[in-house]
Amino acid sequence: MSTLKVSAIRDLSGSGGLDLSSGSITVNGTLTVSNININGTISGSSSQVIPSVSGQSGKFLTTNGSSMSWGQIEAGGGPKSISVYNSNSTWNKPSGIKRIWVKCTAGGGGGSGYGESGAAGAHTESIVNVENINSISVSVGGGGGGTNYSGRGGNGGTSSFGNYCSSGGGQGANRNQQHEGALGGNPNQGSVRIYGGSSQAHRNPPGLGHGGHSFWGGSSPTTHRRQQWAQRYRNHAAYGAGGSSGKNPERGGDGRQGIIVVYDCLLYTSPSPRDATLSRMPSSA
Repeated sequence: MSTLKVSAIRDLSGSGGLDLSSGSITVNGTLTVSNININGTISGSSSQVIPSVSGQSGKFLTTNGSSMSWGQIEAGGGPKSISVYNSNSTWNKPSGIKRIWVKCTAGGGGGSGYGESGAAGAHTESIVNVENINSISVSVGGGGGGTNYSGRGGNGGTSSFGNYCSSGGGQGANRNQQHEGALGGNPNQGSVRIYGGSSQAHRNPPGLGHGGHSFWGGSSPTTHRRQQWAQRYRNHAAYGAGGSSGKNPERGGDGRQGIIVVYDCLLYTSPSPRDATLSRMPSSA
């Protein structure tokens, strides 16, 4: 059988065709193939070449906009862990965490003994990129102390999470003058900022003034007849809520302490759908 040896095959225009040299074929123009059977590997520098599938079982193909790669999904879903802080502390990054979701609530103000109640602490939230961070300081504001008929309730303390979230405490009852309610705390720093609920002024009969509501819920119960009701059940209030009022001559209830909750987000080892979702959320990083 004879062999035909050529260095090029051209179409009638002379511009499109094939160049053949040293075992390689170069296409000049567009190559249209109805069916292709490959008995080897595909390689090259084109961004359209899919990475090798060898050893990539259970992974997904992803792109950063310029190249493709295989990403691996960690087992489970949602947060990897949740840390809850009721007092000052330090958050330390768990292994593999790249972003965290922080919820920060300040302490509520104290109520008085004659119908005036305390206001709630503010609430802030942020998504924080912690790829290059190992620890962040945590400060949780306490609740303001309740007071008697003629006194001023204590203000709630400020809660903060590093420089990423800061929530101001709620005012105590009668802070400006006698028989006045109080203003909720100011949300100072964060992607989400929610003011604390303000409180009630003088009520008749006394002892029925509920404290301001926080992000987490309402205040302690009130009563006109039972003794020390607001103070006795102050821990039944939601975190950050203002102290409810007492009845003269009793003292009002203390405001509830603040709280900080940190969700350690479970992410993927390579660029992933969840990375993209978190990157679209408001971030303080």
